[in-house]
Amino acid sequence: MSAVIDTRSHAALPSPHPATTSTDHAPDVSAESKRRRAVGADVVRSPLRKSPLRPYVMALLPPLVGMALLILLWQIISTRTSGFPSPLTTLQEAIRLFSDPFYRKGPNDQGIGWNILASLQRVAVGFGLAALVGIPLGFAIGRFKFMAGMFGPIISLLKPVSPLAWLPIGLLVFKAADPAAIWSIFICSIWPMVINTAVGVQRVPQDYMNVARVLNLSEWKILTKILFPSVLPYMLTGVRLAIGTAWLVIVAAEMLTGGVGIGFWVWDEWNNLNVPHIIIAIVVIGLVGLILEQALVALARAFTYDDAGT
Repeated sequence: MSAVIDTRSHAALPSPHPATTSTDHAPDVSAESKRRRAVGADVVRSPLRKSPLRPYVMALLPPLVGMALLILLWQIISTRTSGFPSPLTTLQEAIRLFSDPFYRKGPNDQGIGWNILASLQRVAVGFGLAALVGIPLGFAIGRFKFMAGMFGPIISLLKPVSPLAWLPIGLLVFKAADPAAIWSIFICSIWPMVINTAVGVQRVPQDYMNVARVLNLSEWKILTKILFPSVLPYMLTGVRLAIGTAWLVIVAAEMLTGGVGIGFWVWDEWNNLNVPHIIIAIVVIGLVGLILEQALVALARAFTYDDAGT
């Protein structure tokens, strides 16, 4: 009986070297493999993520891909349409054309450079006149309710009219093509500047105007010290919209009036069935319009409140 008890008591004692199971000290294979894969991925991604050229690549790659798709589509159309020039043919013609852009062989045979300058001159005159009239008128409409009530219906009636619809009126009144084209640019450029300037004046905080009344400021002080700084972003937005519209209108107006100008040059090349020159003119018109708009965008950014604070 005692032997049995002794055997059971010894069996119940804990072993000085307890047996270890396979799960106690076995490495966590899944966690270790995940860690190694994460470290490997970081090693692979880190050169791209830390490369100083990555922002430039990401900025240039999408436009290049878009231009490549456009050229590919152009090539496909040229191969399937008789008389439509290929990109290479157009490029060769552009190199020849811009090798001497300021030649003169008569009043109706001038280089593309002279035509662009003539169009820009008309745009500058018409746009400048629109700014001289439209911006002060916008301040008056936004500042005084009587002016807003007087000019509001007129603007609502005339703003939707196509700018080219005003060209016959200009030809009838001015009896010449150049003033008529400038008149069309003027009438189409004035509305964005009037409307945006008036909206900017109306959105000036009322607290500013209350302070002006308390300080008994003159109307000139209110205009120069309160209204103009607050309205400037709206006014520049109207100017940017107006210059884009003016550049669109001058091409169509010159097609109808003739003379020297990029619009007339496009129409003349169509009469000569010179399709490569038409495509070159389209690209030039787009580039000039883009340059004008970006110049005004840079001007607007220079006068924002954030930049002024810095």
